Amino acid sequence: MDLGADRRGVDMGPSALRYAGLAATLDSIGRSYTDAGDLSVSHAEERDPETRDPRAKYLDEIESVCGRLADEVADAVATNDLPLVLGGDHSIAIGSLAGSAREASLGAIWFDAHSDVNTPETTPSGNVHGMPLAAALGWGSFADTPWANAPTLREENVVLVGLRSVDDPERERIRESDVTAFTMSDIDERGVVDVTEDALDIATRDVDGVHVSLDLDWLDPRHAPGVGTPVRGGVTYREAHSALETVAERESMLRSLEVVEANPILDSHNETAELGVELLASALGKRVL
Repeated sequence: MDLGADRRGVDMGPSALRYAGLAATLDSIGRSYTDAGDLSVSHAEERDPETRDPRAKYLDEIESVCGRLADEVADAVATNDLPLVLGGDHSIAIGSLAGSAREASLGAIWFDAHSDVNTPETTPSGNVHGMPLAAALGWGSFADTPWANAPTLREENVVLVGLRSVDDPERERIRESDVTAFTMSDIDERGVVDVTEDALDIATRDVDGVHVSLDLDWLDPRHAPGVGTPVRGGVTYREAHSALETVAERESMLRSLEVVEANPILDSHNETAELGVELLASALGKRVL
């Protein structure tokens, strides 16, 4: 899906991840899997982006996709499977979180350059991929859109890791909330493993499981050029692997996992999708020895 973004191409992210060898990688680490295929998504050219709210483009279409995705995620969790969601722009996280939080208390870790807590009232762009966490928490006018909410997701169990591009209204809202935010400065000062361990402690406290959302723009553009909203100064290749390896150490609490924002049009030789596959493998237990 690319309806939540303002640059085309991210809708080909799932194909790029598959082409990068996701299935073979899962086989190599002994993980059995079922590829449930793609959800159908409307083409932007066929729709009016401002049908419901000009401040949140394509919201009707995003609701349709995320509602179906929430059902898929909830069904997977109900059969004791781990749903691995491939994006697509980050607005799909509205569905991932809603499905994972169904009938269970949930924490969330957000590996991202951006905080994604804009609302239709604060967004500078109208792009919903900058709003999914606010939607899940019911902030702003999202309080009146129950389809977007993850009611068992509490602010005190939400952790943002590696922030370096935050809009002023987002900064104010985070400071007023119980959400925990670690910036790149925290990673620079403390190291990515310590920060990730703290994030896991917070996100998993008194919940049934945790959702991990990996936006590939979390990495520095030198390592992940194929993303729609690159921001200089991100984590390195090794830091990213160390963080996801740390996540794997708490796999018993991992309830759902997603990777988003791979854009092969902007990539070089599919290297960003290949890196995404490597990082998923680290999150699912792959080690050098």
